[in-house]
Amino acid sequence: MPIDVRPIHDDELPAWFDALSSGFLDRPDIPRIVEEVRPHWDLTRCWGAFADGRISGTFRSWATEMTVPGGRQVRATAITAVGVLPTHRRQGILTRMAGAEHRAARERGEIVSILYASEYPIYGRFGYGPATTAATWTLDASATGFHGAPRGTMELLPTDESGEAAARGVFEAWRVRQPAEIWRRPITWLSDFGRGGSGWGAPWKGFLVVRRDEGGAIDGYARYHVEEKWEHRQPRNTLVVDDLHALGDDAYAELWRYLAAVDWVATVKAERRHPAERLPWLLTNARAAVPSEVGEGLWVKLLDVPAALAARTYERAADLVLEVVARDGGPDGPTERRVRVALAASPDGATAHETDREPDLSLDGGALGAAYLGGSRLRDAVLARGWDEHRPGALATADALLATLDPPWTSTFF
Repeated sequence: MPIDVRPIHDDELPAWFDALSSGFLDRPDIPRIVEEVRPHWDLTRCWGAFADGRISGTFRSWATEMTVPGGRQVRATAITAVGVLPTHRRQGILTRMAGAEHRAARERGEIVSILYASEYPIYGRFGYGPATTAATWTLDASATGFHGAPRGTMELLPTDESGEAAARGVFEAWRVRQPAEIWRRPITWLSDFGRGGSGWGAPWKGFLVVRRDEGGAIDGYARYHVEEKWEHRQPRNTLVVDDLHALGDDAYAELWRYLAAVDWVATVKAERRHPAERLPWLLTNARAAVPSEVGEGLWVKLLDVPAALAARTYERAADLVLEVVARDGGPDGPTERRVRVALAASPDGATAHETDREPDLSLDGGALGAAYLGGSRLRDAVLARGWDEHRPGALATADALLATLDPPWTSTFF
């Protein structure tokens, strides 16, 4: 049947959410959600696929910026709320919606597209690659102590606008130094602090603690809630870390020390954390902190390959011509084009531009997206769709060039 993909109108929001929730097997409070999001959403970025006048597919983006190796922030489109009705699967709807958003994003000047994948096999065919890794950390608070003596002051703040402002100040200072971290929307902060998002379920209710350095300045925060559990009339509660960021080693250590020492808490659990968390090194018993559920986090697609490669810095120097197979969606199905980019990179910066020179290496755009932030090795990412080496050693050169000493990490889920 004919499918029309276009941005939705305001009066179509309820039907759009109905289609989305059907695809995600959920039944939220749609009228409340519409009321909450209407002041915050840009509906020109909210796509609907219409079949016989009904919304059969949903696809939405929002504007953000992402920090890349070297500390620059690049314009990005963040993809979310992707779904197709069970009655309309395998009809090319997702392909058409993805193509429409990617074309619009390029026109807006956004150079990367990012998302979290609910299912792994979907997005590689549109040029995305898994670029960061995340893990859940579980700390047995009763099985360890901490090295060193406490430093600075811990303070519980109210979770109102003033507490949110304190946390946002730390996060904004932190995100511009952390490769792969992104800007957070105001609506995200409202939900995180329990003043929004109630249409999707119970609002957040928890606590906010900040760390002040010796001069009284706030240099770290943790937002958390507690899952109650008692055994044999003894408290065995789990403290769940919802967000934790610090601007220095002392603040990082003191936040974890505080969380592990909260009365009635037996276990501290933190999801979507860095897989290379430094927590075990703070402990007198490093085995008390265990990572689990390690897997891919943020997926990245380079919308403008030359601009993206030129935006970051590199820890080594090399000149390469890359031929990138750029995969995308389109109105008539998946599309594929080849882009040749001459890259001159060094620790001082890089230049990149399209060229007609013969390539040193041909590779899939999803593999380049995966390796772009330094969190996935290019030599591994190319295995999914293959590569062609036109100059001996070109893959090894590109792999070493894109790698970074410190792996990227994104704490912001959307």
